[in-house]
Amino acid sequence: MEKPLYDQQYQNWLNSTIIDETSKNELRAIEGDKNEIEDRFYQDLEFGTAGLRGKMGAGTNRMNQYIIARATDAFAKVIKSFGDEFASRGLVIAYDCRLFSKEFSLTAALVLASHGIKAYLFDALRPTPELSFAIRKLGAAGGINVTASHNPKNYNGYKVYWQEGSQIKDDIADMILAEIKKITNFEDIKFLAQKEKYTQQYALENGLLEYIGSQIDDEFIAKAKAQSLNDDSLNKNIKIVYTPLNGAGNILVRRILAERGFENVYVVKEQELPDGNFPTVEYPNPEDVRAFEYSIKLGKEKYADLLIATDPDCDRVAIMVKYQGKYQEINGNQAGVLLIHYILSQMDSKNLIKPNSIIVKSIVTAEMGTLIAQKYGVEMVNVLTGFKNIFAVQNELDKTKDKTMIMGYEESIGYAVGTFVRDKDAVTSAMLFAEAAAFYSAEGKTLVDVLDDLYQEFGYHKEDTVSLVMEGITGQQKIAKIMEEYRSAYPKQIADMKLSKYIDYRLQEELDIGSEHISKIDIEKQNAMKFQFECGSWYALRPSGTEPKIKIYACTRADTKEKAEEKLAILKETVLAELKKI
Repeated sequence: MEKPLYDQQYQNWLNSTIIDETSKNELRAIEGDKNEIEDRFYQDLEFGTAGLRGKMGAGTNRMNQYIIARATDAFAKVIKSFGDEFASRGLVIAYDCRLFSKEFSLTAALVLASHGIKAYLFDALRPTPELSFAIRKLGAAGGINVTASHNPKNYNGYKVYWQEGSQIKDDIADMILAEIKKITNFEDIKFLAQKEKYTQQYALENGLLEYIGSQIDDEFIAKAKAQSLNDDSLNKNIKIVYTPLNGAGNILVRRILAERGFENVYVVKEQELPDGNFPTVEYPNPEDVRAFEYSIKLGKEKYADLLIATDPDCDRVAIMVKYQGKYQEINGNQAGVLLIHYILSQMDSKNLIKPNSIIVKSIVTAEMGTLIAQKYGVEMVNVLTGFKNIFAVQNELDKTKDKTMIMGYEESIGYAVGTFVRDKDAVTSAMLFAEAAAFYSAEGKTLVDVLDDLYQEFGYHKEDTVSLVMEGITGQQKIAKIMEEYRSAYPKQIADMKLSKYIDYRLQEELDIGSEHISKIDIEKQNAMKFQFECGSWYALRPSGTEPKIKIYACTRADTKEKAEEKLAILKETVLAELKKI
């Protein structure tokens, strides 16, 4: 009887002349463990539009130097297919604090060298938005970011960027995936087969590797500071606690706050220095209030007004605000609303809003920001989740120049103000949250007070995201089944909320429940569904593109906070009950 494919792959790795002994010993240690071998080898780690992300270790379904080398080899071939002139522009490579991120980034650089493509490699870890900025500044053909963002410590990842400085979309991703599939043996990758030749010294001596550092830092910070809207009318004496969560944000976030004149900034010492083991948090995601445990403790000691946390690659930022003696969580939707209100109100007072201005958000981001934008005559554009889609709008505007993009944001604590970077930007956003807090402090208000004022004006909105983790091959199958069956059987009414529209992004269709009229929507395909109620409440279902989970996004709108919370609880309870039936 023929061995299962995953067992064949397992043996191939053990017998390979390319795989190192450390990796082989790791695999020998799981000999006889069918489930572990299957999980490591039942598939190749999926290369999607976000690149690669997975648990670290030996195997085809793991992040390791061989998977990095194969992806980079394929990426190099795609770059070269656009011509020698394009390839000569080189690629920028950045990495975060995670275990093996530095080593993986050098592997990627040396694979590029084996193709004759220059790599501009940062001399130490850097925030993700600085990579985006550097690609644009250096006129590079694209970039690579070795990061797993906010995933647990045993994960790492590999994101691919194009010349605009934004993450690749499906067209380029499909080309890379096609090249990956052509590589049937690691022996076919020149770098792996000739490691003794393609060394760091070889790349440096042949002008195929250049380390970059402080000059790019200086220019990035200057552009970020230029997004400021006020300086003199701020109470810069506010006290701020900042944590980089042992990630890449420490130096530049502290620097930009200091250069803006915020002198009372206190850093959580236990989370200050880069550490891929994340010793103080199980899940280094500032979207989870548990990541603020140490910040809250320091905040109480220093009587801080504002707590700021950035994730390990410093593209996402979350805040908490001192209100009535306690630290109140501000979720991603609320923080986005505060940022939109502050930016648009200040731009309006200074006559800076241009005609045909837009803000771009994801389809699963709450609609309160839309109402505020409308107040100032700014259009809200909805796109699929992910900043690659948000900044695809600006990439197109670079050509047409018929609209002005002010900012982009999404509910998962991702914000980018301006267009000098083309990805989430926690450095600039952290500065602006501090600026907004200082501005309203000068008026005797906290950001919570401002949010309450906005609720009074635009209605109370309550949001939540529920993630159902389903790992492994059985998890994938379960997620697929849920998405398929829910499409044909979903509730038309939940409590007093009557369904008005059903949007299926996979079919690119919108169904009007009352008239049963189906219309096409001008948005790219994605396996996601959104259900809108007459009262303005809604929920959406979407499998994560980077993690083994299905996400439920829910948002309710009501005249009072209590009613919005009540509706949200019922909405979540009902949808979860429906999913459990599948």
